[in-house]
Amino acid sequence: MSSLQLINAKADIVRKAAALGININAGKSLQEVLKSNLGPKGTIKMLVGGAGQVKLTKDGRVLLHEMQIQHPTAAMIGRAATAQDDIVGDGTTSNVLFIGELMRQAERYIGEGVHPRVLTDGIDQAKFEVLKFLDGFKVEKEITRDLLIEVARTSLNTKIHPSLANPLTEYIVDAVKTVEKDGAIDLHMIEIMHMQHKMSTESKLIKGLVLDHGGRQSDLPSRLENCYIMCLNVSLEYEKTEVNSGFFWSNADQRQKLIESERQHTDDKVH
Repeated sequence: MSSLQLINAKADIVRKAAALGININAGKSLQEVLKSNLGPKGTIKMLVGGAGQVKLTKDGRVLLHEMQIQHPTAAMIGRAATAQDDIVGDGTTSNVLFIGELMRQAERYIGEGVHPRVLTDGIDQAKFEVLKFLDGFKVEKEITRDLLIEVARTSLNTKIHPSLANPLTEYIVDAVKTVEKDGAIDLHMIEIMHMQHKMSTESKLIKGLVLDHGGRQSDLPSRLENCYIMCLNVSLEYEKTEVNSGFFWSNADQRQKLIESERQHTDDKVH
């Protein structure tokens, strides 16, 4: 009995050199998309979602997360690049460009008849040589505020305009140093929030609590000093129920009873 091969009727089957060429083209195509992002003069990409929402960015991590990558090889390259970003916080675009260029150079040698296994062995040897070079090239330096500012400036200037990046570098370093404890930084103490109020160039660091919430009372003053602050782990707002429910009233008295019961429920939590 001959062997059976069950596949999707709509699938395309490619083998050997054709499959290799498609995988190489996937890496090169991803490189073509991201290569114009690199550097302080990189161009910004516009991403349009299915609901029409627009996002402008030149950050490689955001692009790789937002793009609908269908090809499995390209998706694997994207995951490798975002994994580096998760560990060191930068280098997503550079990683994709590096892989794409490796694929481009490999394609030349494959066209000349070199076996892919020889190329992978060569890439492995190159990896060991690069790691050996980095071990000898690295410089042991004390982590100071000036060094952290240089690192932040290098990273930020590849993402946003220098007029915004340079002032932000000191704010970012000081913000991180604020949550530093015994030389370690708890990343759970850092939360990224989008605050759309004024111009980006008007950003500043507040060493304290910023409560982006209106006053609960109309007569509450906008400035208070030497206050007592109570930290609660319960919500004091009226919350929606987890099930579909409704309250219907036929007169104003019934509606007033609903308001009073909600208020009583909140008062009980406060007490």
